[in-house]
Amino acid sequence: MGVTGCGKTTVGSLLAQDLGWAFHDADDFHPAANVAKMKSGTPLTDTDRWPWLERLNALLLEHESQGKQLVLACSALKQAYRERLVRGCAAARFVFLEGEPELIRARLAARKGHYMNPGLLDSQFAILEQPQDALRIDVAGTPAAIAKKIRTALAV
Repeated sequence: MGVTGCGKTTVGSLLAQDLGWAFHDADDFHPAANVAKMKSGTPLTDTDRWPWLERLNALLLEHESQGKQLVLACSALKQAYRERLVRGCAAARFVFLEGEPELIRARLAARKGHYMNPGLLDSQFAILEQPQDALRIDVAGTPAAIAKKIRTALAV
């Protein structure tokens, strides 16, 4: 979890590959209306996010009921979002990818082909509620080094 550009997709996919688990990017589950808002630079509201979080919760519950492990890259910026996301899940754990705004802004400037408008970074930092129940990982390293830190810290 974390703000746009912190490395959720890159690190999450590497971690899932290392573990032999499924990987999903929550961005792929947004309805077209949410994508259009983000492309235009309009921040999503809680009302925009609730159905999306419900879809993601169903995905997590489905994998769990089948005994399958997965890594889900999701912003999950507020505590209420995290609670909705993992409601009913027995084994979910959060990893908070955190970094300095300047570093993340530079990464966003270099990113190509993503619909998220880099101008929304400030709005994401503004609503970010620091998680109390997450493993906190600084994103200043390489994606491979970050994935290794996560794997070691979670003992998976």
